[in-house]
Amino acid sequence: MIGATSSLRLAFAGTPAFAVPALLALHAAGHTICGVFTQADRPAGRGRTLHASAVKQQALALGLPVYQPLSFKSAEAQDSLRALAVDVFIVVAYGLILPPEALALPRLGALNIHASLLPRWRGAAPIQRALLAGDAETGVTIMRMERGLDTGPMLLTRKLPIDRHETSATLHDRLAGLGAESIVTVLAELARGAIRELPQPAEGVTHAAKIAKTEALIDWRDDAAGIERKVRAFDPWPVAETRFEGDQLRLWSATADAGPGTALTAAPPGEILAASAAGIDVACGRGVLRILRLQLPGRKPVAAGEFVRARVLFGMTLGAP
Repeated sequence: MIGATSSLRLAFAGTPAFAVPALLALHAAGHTICGVFTQADRPAGRGRTLHASAVKQQALALGLPVYQPLSFKSAEAQDSLRALAVDVFIVVAYGLILPPEALALPRLGALNIHASLLPRWRGAAPIQRALLAGDAETGVTIMRMERGLDTGPMLLTRKLPIDRHETSATLHDRLAGLGAESIVTVLAELARGAIRELPQPAEGVTHAAKIAKTEALIDWRDDAAGIERKVRAFDPWPVAETRFEGDQLRLWSATADAGPGTALTAAPPGEILAASAAGIDVACGRGVLRILRLQLPGRKPVAAGEFVRARVLFGMTLGAP
């Protein structure tokens, strides 16, 4: 781990598990974390009991003070940050809008860890959008926060190749670790006064819109490669799905075969062409998707071989009402 040349006073804002490695890395690097801001506890599970965010749980384990304002637009929230008298405000997947008044409070400004190579995939869902688009690489950008959505100048970018079988779950964890390493590097340079900032390129801007649960529904008229990317992008949420005998059928793992032998099949999209221990082959608009792991409502995910053992699937159609 790269350590800081001198300790900085920090405030940290984050909510989900993606932000936890950065919090741990900053703490281990010797910086003084004066306060941790995270979203309010939310009901979860069947009992709808209140659950603390991943960041809050980690902050309390480290003995750090936790703040949970409902909005940073309030004078109370801004006063809390002002009273901490920090050098830098580190923001990682916080989930609340930070107005310019709040961003201006830290002596050296506010920095954000963003999970893409800006200006590509500005916005809420850069990991999923990169997978859906079939990008060959992604990465993290440490940027200075300003009024616009992920538009601030860049202090550091680190690239990461996207593996052929990458899911949002695996890519999330790799990028979280890379972001943690990168923010420690940036703060070490900032403490030495050696940081350089570059404006984002004017070209190549794309928007990573928030994922809607409705996007998880598979259209079998799409090409097999695109459907496979959807399966990988929506693991662990919202999970790609289709219909099977009137029920929801969630697809956790699949692989596309878009070779010339399968591309010209005359079967209608959604028809099951074969079902064996190797997988369930489904005709697509172009190519064939082999389902490897799937889940019925109220059941655990199972391998395709287990799913087909007690069922005759050949000739059935997925996606039919």
